[in-house]
Amino acid sequence: MSDIKPRVVSIHYTLTNDDGEVIDSSAGGEPLAYLEGAQNIIPGLENALRELSAGDKQKVSVDPADAYGEYSAELVQVVPLEAFEGVEKVEPGMQFHAQTAGGARVIVVMEVSDDTATIDANHPLAGQTLHFDVEIVEMREPTEEELSHGHVHGEGGHHH
Repeated sequence: MSDIKPRVVSIHYTLTNDDGEVIDSSAGGEPLAYLEGAQNIIPGLENALRELSAGDKQKVSVDPADAYGEYSAELVQVVPLEAFEGVEKVEPGMQFHAQTAGGARVIVVMEVSDDTATIDANHPLAGQTLHFDVEIVEMREPTEEELSHGHVHGEGGHHH
């Protein structure tokens, strides 16, 4: 975190891909609340919103490097089916949480053969430019507890 006092920012957003397809949106729900500087949201979006105030609306495009990174072919691997201990039938599309050297990742099964599975550990949005249509709903000072925990509590945050 920098010398600037972080704020709790609440936003409504719609996220689309290059084809204009909606990937995610807070429309019809609670705004998303995040603590500035705590890596609660992707860096490219947070940096673009830093100078805005409550009531501001902004369209932001975020390159892969400032979002979920470039797609990496190295994260696609073929593993033996025995690696899925306790899973009765491994099928394409299944998702598993795995601890890797780079932290927690979601692994997606791409295809399955008789004794192996091809898995992809890339984030589903890796390699994509993300387009956000954002409205700043509210900005406030964080509580000491939120600062110490590194995330927002209450509405739009954690610990409901």
